Amino acid sequence: MVCPAAPSWPVIHWNESGEEKSARWRSESGTPAPQKVVVADDRMNADAAYRLACEGTALLWRGDFHNARQLLQAMARRADEKPRKRKNKEAAATPVEAFHLHRQAQSQRARTLCMLLLPFAADHSMPLRRAPDVRAACMDAYGAAAEPYVASLRGLQGLIGAYEWRKNGVGIAALGARIHPHYGVFAPIRGEYIGLVSEAPLPELAGIPASLTPTLSRQRERGQTNRCANSLLSASRSVAFDIGTGTGVLAAVLARRGIKRIIATDQDQRALACARENLVRLGFDAQVEVVQADLFPAGRAALVVCNPPWVPARPSSPLEHAIFDPDSRMLRGFLSGLAAHLETGGEGWLILSDLAEHLGLRTRAELLAMIDAAGLKVLGKTDVKPHHPRASDTSDPLHAARAAELTSLWRLAAK
Repeated sequence: MVCPAAPSWPVIHWNESGEEKSARWRSESGTPAPQKVVVADDRMNADAAYRLACEGTALLWRGDFHNARQLLQAMARRADEKPRKRKNKEAAATPVEAFHLHRQAQSQRARTLCMLLLPFAADHSMPLRRAPDVRAACMDAYGAAAEPYVASLRGLQGLIGAYEWRKNGVGIAALGARIHPHYGVFAPIRGEYIGLVSEAPLPELAGIPASLTPTLSRQRERGQTNRCANSLLSASRSVAFDIGTGTGVLAAVLARRGIKRIIATDQDQRALACARENLVRLGFDAQVEVVQADLFPAGRAALVVCNPPWVPARPSSPLEHAIFDPDSRMLRGFLSGLAAHLETGGEGWLILSDLAEHLGLRTRAELLAMIDAAGLKVLGKTDVKPHHPRASDTSDPLHAARAAELTSLWRLAAK
C-alpha cells in the first residue's frame, strides 16, 4: 500500500529532559496533531492523565506498554461516566437530538482518549518495555515509514484490530467463504443486507425489447424457451454494476449468482485494492472488473447495485465515510444517475437502512421524492430486521431507533 509522503504528516514538538524534540504525527482517523505534549510514564495516575487529556494536553508514553494499556482503560471509564451522569439529569427531547448528543459525546470521548501517545521507530517498532511486535499491522495501515513518528495508543488498537480482521476474514454465508477487509475499508459484518442481494430475483428480462417480453415470459412458464430466447435471457443478466464496492462483497455475490460480467467501482484506493484481492481469492476476478470511478462507470447495465452510507450526517473522521453521508450526497448521486445507466427494462437495487428515518434525519417522504425526482419508480421492496447486538442493547442512547430499524432492498426502474 502506498502511504502519504512524510512531509504531508504534521510535526509535534515537546520538551524532554531539558531538550526540545519533535516527530511526525500520524493519525488515520484524522485527529489533529496535539499542540501541547508532555512526557508520561508509569508514575502517571489515571485521574491526572484524564484531566490533562481533557484540557488538550497529550501524553507521550515512555513507560511499560502494558501499563499504558491499563491507563487508557482507566481513562475510558472516566470518559464514559460523563454521558451517564448527563443522561440521569436530562433526556433528549427528540430522536434527532439524542443522535446529535450521542455523536458529540462520542467525538469528545475519541479526542480525549487519543491523547495517550506512543513513540514508533522508522521500522514501526515501539521502543517501550514489553511492547508487542506491531510492525506488520502498522505496515499494512501506513506503508513504509521514512523516519520515527508518534501515534495514539487508541489508533494503534484500531489498526491492530483491522489487521486481525484482514488476516482472519469475515464469514459470508451467501458466499460460503470469507471476505478479508483491508484497513480503512468497511467490514461487511452486518450480513442482512448481503442476504437481500443474494436472494432478490434477478431482472432476467432486462434489455429485452418490450414486444418480446410477454412471449418470453409465457415460454419460460411453460418451459418452452428456444435457443434465441435463452440467448436473450442470458444476455440480459450478463452485465451488472456494483457502485461503491468497498470489499467487493456484493460484486462477489452477484458473480456467484451467475452474472457474467460485473463492473465494481469505488473512489478509495484502499477499497479498490481490497476488492481486487478478495475477488482474486474467491476466483471471481475473471467476471468482475474493479475500476476507480465516482459512482458509475461508462455505459449501461441490466442491474445496478448500490449500498451507500445509511446515515445523512457529517463523518468525524475519514474512517466514518462508509457510515455517514453528508446531506445524502452519495444516495442522491446514485439515484440521479441511475436511469441513464440502466438498460431498457433494467433494475437498480438500492440497499438502505431506515435508521435515518427513526432518528429524524430523513423522512420516508423525502426518500420517495428523491426517487421520483430522479425519474425512477419503485418496482418493489424487501425488508429484513437487523440482528446486530446494538438492536437489543437498552443502554444505547439510540436504542429505540435501532430496535425499530429495517434494512431494505429497493427495486427501482426508469419511468
